[in-house]
Amino acid sequence: MTEFPQNGSLKVWWKESTVYQVYPSSFRDSNGDGIGDIQGVISKLDYIKTLGADIVWLNPIFSSPQVDVGYDISDYYGIHPPYGTVADVDELAAGLHARGMKLVLDLVVNHTSDQHPWFQESRSSLTNSYRDWYIWKKPVYKDGQQQPPNNWKSYFGGSAWTYDEGTGEYYLHLFAREQPDLNWETPQVRTAVHEIMRYWLARGADGFRMDVINFISKDQRFPDAPITNSGSRWQSGKQFYACGPRLHEYLRDIGKILKEYDAFSVGEMPDVDDSVEVLRAVGHDREEPSMVFQFEIVGIDHGAEGKFAPRRWEMQELKRIVSKWQTYMIDNHGWNAIYLENHDQGRSVSRFASDRPEHLQLSAKMLATFLGCQCGTLFIYQGQELGMPNVPRDWPMDNYRDIETLNHWKEMTSLHPDDASLHRTTQGEYRLKSRDNSRTPMPWDESPNAGFSVAQPWIPVHGDHLATINAAAQVKDPSSAFWYWAKVLRLRKQYPEVFIYGSFALVSPEHEDVFAYTRTPLSPSGREGALIVLNFRPYEVSWSVPPKLLLSNPGEIVLSNYPSRAGSQLNETTSISLGPLEALVWLW
Repeated sequence: MTEFPQNGSLKVWWKESTVYQVYPSSFRDSNGDGIGDIQGVISKLDYIKTLGADIVWLNPIFSSPQVDVGYDISDYYGIHPPYGTVADVDELAAGLHARGMKLVLDLVVNHTSDQHPWFQESRSSLTNSYRDWYIWKKPVYKDGQQQPPNNWKSYFGGSAWTYDEGTGEYYLHLFAREQPDLNWETPQVRTAVHEIMRYWLARGADGFRMDVINFISKDQRFPDAPITNSGSRWQSGKQFYACGPRLHEYLRDIGKILKEYDAFSVGEMPDVDDSVEVLRAVGHDREEPSMVFQFEIVGIDHGAEGKFAPRRWEMQELKRIVSKWQTYMIDNHGWNAIYLENHDQGRSVSRFASDRPEHLQLSAKMLATFLGCQCGTLFIYQGQELGMPNVPRDWPMDNYRDIETLNHWKEMTSLHPDDASLHRTTQGEYRLKSRDNSRTPMPWDESPNAGFSVAQPWIPVHGDHLATINAAAQVKDPSSAFWYWAKVLRLRKQYPEVFIYGSFALVSPEHEDVFAYTRTPLSPSGREGALIVLNFRPYEVSWSVPPKLLLSNPGEIVLSNYPSRAGSQLNETTSISLGPLEALVWLW
């Protein structure tokens, strides 16, 4: 049953859930081929349950040539053989359901693999019945030279169009050339997607994460994009497809199916920072996705020339972004997906805190507090609960596997072959933001290959800090980041009116080192609220308690990454000395 708290957000089960994201190829290898698999996930369900997660989201497991590690699907009804079989998926769903947990699959339907039978048919002739399932355009000519239909760039480098010699036309691919975009203007495409959804929901899936779902509707004029990067021939065309003219029509059709099954859904929504536009998708009365991933926080360190250009982020920016999304969604009955890490992002301790050995556990716990006390559905990426850092600073280019990183390196070195300084800077950015930072094998113990596999893994193990950054060691240690994360999740469940449905307000917004905020119930709950105080710096800082928070009922600190703080009260002290990367939660 759903209900509104007084002046609050609609209550539904997925708002009170925590999602644990599994990257199958890097999670656990059960059969010794160096690649993680579904049976490996099944073997660790009790571990995920112990942490306190409610939902397991698997990155793509469907048949794929693996050009983009599964985001190029060649058969939506088959499983990539190294991962297992459909029967393994059935077993996984049953295992989760037996534990009171749910399964979320990755739905990739903006594009397919170029090996998918649909595309093979589509490119076979101009008159094939599947021709309109993809986006084909004739060449244009400038000064007698053949050109792609427009100047849009691919997210993986170069033009977003590839010429097909067989039919004399270009096809659109916003990502790799092996990932042609589906044409959602064609009704048969939409019907096929709906059939895929119903098949897996009927089979035991409890919902979907929907890859770049806001890209499925394109401006049918396909105009040139404005020049925003004068150094490149290819420009971002996001204004013509990030929220296309028929997007919400398509999303409502998807939403109707999800509603039938009371299913979970989260849409990936890059290149959209407009909260009003996002609310059009996630408003409680829209019946589109339950929530979406917005990218403002994880793009905060992207430079003017793109992801791999350096940029130093400021605390005021982080406060502005978090406050914007928290308050707007609470005030307008929308919902946030709360995350700092996933398969496309660097590790949060390295990007947002400190990954020095002496700071790793403090950083992991501080960021767990920062995320876990916000309003929204919480997403934890495998290894985040252990405080896994980015790849080592001496990680060579030969170790990278990610198509985005490798394409960028190839393009950059071809344009600037002799610029050694630029090469060093760019490699430094890869070690901060490359997707491979989050794709190294999950460290289960200190044994060879970190207990991930008895064989050489498909990507090298990050061996630094392995003595403490492994699951076996942390589950045995009650002071570990793992158990701290478990406490955060228990706190959310214990006080949902505060930490899930409560209002949000920044405290000390002008402070350059401390991020502080309150969560206050929107209706009577027996608790008046919570104050969360976070020192993002790896050194001691001073913070003054605002007078209005010096309450007659001081409450107590119920969570801190400094054990000596536990049980302390908010008293008449006006200034507090916060330790390096300290986090604390006052509940009153």
